[in-house]
Amino acid sequence: MTAFHPITEPYDHGMLDVGDGHQIYWEVCGRPDGKPAVVLHGGPGSGCAPGWRKYFDPSAYRVVLFDQRGCGRSTPHASDPSADLSTNTTHHLLADIEQLRCHLDIDRWLVFGGSWGTTLGLAYAERHPERVSELVLFSLTNTTREEVDWVTRAMGRVFPAQWARFRDGVPVEDRDGSLVDAYARLLADPDPVVREQAARDWCTWEDSHVAISPDHRPDPRYDDPRFRMAFARLVTHYWRHAAWLEDGSLLRDAPKLTSIPGVLVHGRLDVSGPPDIAWKLAQAWPDSELVLIDEAGHGSGYPGMGETLLAAIDRFAIQR
Repeated sequence: MTAFHPITEPYDHGMLDVGDGHQIYWEVCGRPDGKPAVVLHGGPGSGCAPGWRKYFDPSAYRVVLFDQRGCGRSTPHASDPSADLSTNTTHHLLADIEQLRCHLDIDRWLVFGGSWGTTLGLAYAERHPERVSELVLFSLTNTTREEVDWVTRAMGRVFPAQWARFRDGVPVEDRDGSLVDAYARLLADPDPVVREQAARDWCTWEDSHVAISPDHRPDPRYDDPRFRMAFARLVTHYWRHAAWLEDGSLLRDAPKLTSIPGVLVHGRLDVSGPPDIAWKLAQAWPDSELVLIDEAGHGSGYPGMGETLLAAIDRFAIQR
């Protein structure tokens, strides 16, 4: 069993007004004069849970965690059907990260992210390379249109029964079109029963395509109606716009990461984000190290994933 660091309580926290009516929750753990690091959670819409703290030695790091717009403890919450998502885009989140960095008077920090957090982390590092000391990313995604099509349609070849249920959650006339657009419309329906069923169907599919082992247990967060509604609304919102990033731009702009050390950790059995995503990035970013974990899928909970991430972050702790 991996000996993670103790999950310590925040020594500082607050709400930051980032404009557009949004307040984002932030917290800082560890050592006040430690090496700065920031955590970028997945989803979009997962929120930053305490478990992220276990990767950081509290005697070495000053680790910043925050809930991205619309989720977790940030307000307004996307579970509220009246919450406007038009000011919740990748570019807004990138500005929020910079505003939080300035608010906490941090010059440079290590960026740690998983899944959607890797798309956001790469976009941030390519826009602000001078603010990033290192990158540690796992379960990589670029949120391209090809990736969205893979997760919402082509992956049905891997999970045919589960995908058929997912497809059949939208009206017949929408089943041959963009499923992410169809679900976004259902999640905006005036009837709360329609919205709730769409959120359940979306989250059931999300839980299905990360399952590669027979002992997989459903994610308990999806039992919370507030969580699953915000999660479904935010994921469909970001995916239908391909994260508002020019297709292929994260890979194209990888040379901007030159001289930034990085560790990319990816499951060889990751169906949600096939390993070629991480491999192509590593080819374009010579200062990165790619570690493929043979028996791992999507997420950090597989044997070998946590140990590798912990070792990378511990190694970077001595580089100030």
